Amino acid sequence: MARVDFYHLQKSSLEDALPQLLTKALKAGARVVVVAASEDRVEDLNVLLWSGGDGWLPHGSALDGHAADQPVWLTANPADNPNDATILALTEGMDSPLVATIPRTLDLFNGHDPVAVEAARARWKTRREAGHTLHYWQQTNEGRWVEKARQASEDTGEDGPGPNVG
Repeated sequence: MARVDFYHLQKSSLEDALPQLLTKALKAGARVVVVAASEDRVEDLNVLLWSGGDGWLPHGSALDGHAADQPVWLTANPADNPNDATILALTEGMDSPLVATIPRTLDLFNGHDPVAVEAARARWKTRREAGHTLHYWQQTNEGRWVEKARQASEDTGEDGPGPNVG
């Protein structure tokens, strides 16, 4: 089964956190497919990654083509993996059948939106029931990511730690 990392965005926005996580993935030699909620959001992320504060990140989308050459692929199609990614990044509550086939998933959700938090809890439960290994990350006041919970695929806790908000 796959590893799924839930990133509870409380201190950073998606626009701040995603480039940092993508940079880390690329430095590790991974290829990433990022699933956005719409084609408009794909274009927003495209602009973000071209004009990021620490420089641009190599990426592409259907508008650019050459998917096999792109280390990061942006898409609104949850079943799209044309760059043979080893990491799936889900944004804005998106889900994907690729969770079952890609070794690692990053699920980034807005911690200030109660609906997004509840949806993340539901995805945690679904992923646990599917047998995935789960990790839950929160940010410190300084913006560093700290793992707050982990549930191995063999754990059988009914509710598990999941992404909880006080």
